[in-house]
Amino acid sequence: MSEDVKPSPAKGKPLFSLGQVVATRGALNAMIELGVSPDELIHRHITGDWGDLGAEDQQQNLLAIRSGMRIFCSYKISASTKIWIITEADRSSTTLLLPDEY
Repeated sequence: MSEDVKPSPAKGKPLFSLGQVVATRGALNAMIELGVSPDELIHRHITGDWGDLGAEDQQQNLLAIRSGMRIFCSYKISASTKIWIITEADRSSTTLLLPDEY
């Protein structure tokens, strides 16, 4: 696989529609406790910063944008806490959640 997996759109340009954005109680509590902005994570997600994903998963997200599949990101917000963001294939909704809430 190529190491150059991030898209190269204009900085900050959305790559896909989010639909309705929701977050689980656990994800909201973790972000509040750690002082992490949900808006910052959502911006990273929609502009192609896939967070802590490997090259293969990043490539899968690029394919998902073109072919209308689910888009998944993972952001480590502390040593022991990750936030996942999932945009559904039909782009009807995007959810912020903790991995154990999946």
